[in-house]
Amino acid sequence: MEPIILASGSPRREEYFRLLGLPFNTLPSPVNEDFDNTHDPRLVAQELALRKVKKVVEILEAEPPPASAKAGGTWVFGADTLISLNGTIYGKALDRKEAGRMLLAFGGNTHEVVTAMALYNGRSKNTDSRVVVSSVSFAPLAPGEIEWYLDSGEWQDAAGAYKIQGLASCFITRIEGSYSSIVGLPLREFYVMLRDNGYPFGG
Repeated sequence: MEPIILASGSPRREEYFRLLGLPFNTLPSPVNEDFDNTHDPRLVAQELALRKVKKVVEILEAEPPPASAKAGGTWVFGADTLISLNGTIYGKALDRKEAGRMLLAFGGNTHEVVTAMALYNGRSKNTDSRVVVSSVSFAPLAPGEIEWYLDSGEWQDAAGAYKIQGLASCFITRIEGSYSSIVGLPLREFYVMLRDNGYPFGG
């Protein structure tokens, strides 16, 4: 199969690429990920995913052909995950205090997890983008529970300051949609996206 450039440093997405047996090279996209948290979360996530892919494509195209070939620059994939609750978008917490505020807001509520994907095909020069929305319900959280979770350090580098595949599963009462999307990459939708764009599975 042809290698894919993963425009992300997310260990979760790398794990899913390995699960699918996809050859890949990691090139985290050096883009500004600031956003207006009052905008439509679907559009924000989509814009961030597209921005990541566009930047990596620009980097690859600026390299001499041997370097680009070595990197396997035909396919470039990027994704972004955001959380939306009551009209506010939550990305990654900047510090422990902000993470605590996020978890307090999620407690006893249901929020949306929005994961956007962007895929660039170097042959066709086309970029496809898709958005997957799931929902997660949290039980009410006591201050001591929040502090216990913050002490674990799991809140770091995670959208919404929690990782559903870790200790946060103790707080979650219900999910609707794609579990893998909540982790960071909707596997079914990602597979279909690759297939629809002509990625040569088994080739």
